[in-house]
Amino acid sequence: MSPTPLEAALEKVIAQRVREFRSGLGWSVAHLAELSGLSKSMLSKIENAKSSASLNTLARLSSALNVPVTAFFRGLDEEHDVIHIKAGRGLDIEHRGSRQGSRYQLLGRMRHPYDILEPVQVTVTRPTEVFPLFQHGGTELILMQGGIMGYSVGDDTYVLEPGDSLQFAGDVPHGPVELRELPVEFVTVKAIPTSG
Repeated sequence: MSPTPLEAALEKVIAQRVREFRSGLGWSVAHLAELSGLSKSMLSKIENAKSSASLNTLARLSSALNVPVTAFFRGLDEEHDVIHIKAGRGLDIEHRGSRQGSRYQLLGRMRHPYDILEPVQVTVTRPTEVFPLFQHGGTELILMQGGIMGYSVGDDTYVLEPGDSLQFAGDVPHGPVELRELPVEFVTVKAIPTSG
């Protein structure tokens, strides 16, 4: 029975690590086989990814090479957290103080420990006289895509046009204060402080 893709990847990375550790010590296959109590044939198969190493075998190699068992798995990357959102398909979210004519779309959030960014696509299609002000931990980056708006950060207002960016500390009150040309479209990315 042929190995699954994960099993094949495990065999390959273990083979690389065992060979790397043995070579780094300047040992022959025979010497490591003798120290670990494995046959030269078995060790050669492991180093060439022709045989799966049992936990018992990995424990013997770990002891002989004086490395933790987990060192044999270094470089194995079976899973990548990747989020791909097609245009207009972000998750619609409600923002405190948001009005009709404003759309907020969350563009994904990685799993812990990579969950430090919160990207949101904002589209404003109707004029309004009342704007919400926001405050949060961390920092924020705004990248204008369309329209023109005045955006307040503390006591200062910045005129943002397509292609402009604005980065600031999130704990300062901030938000749009004037919509000069609709629709206004921008991406905002909050960098959220880690809790540890």
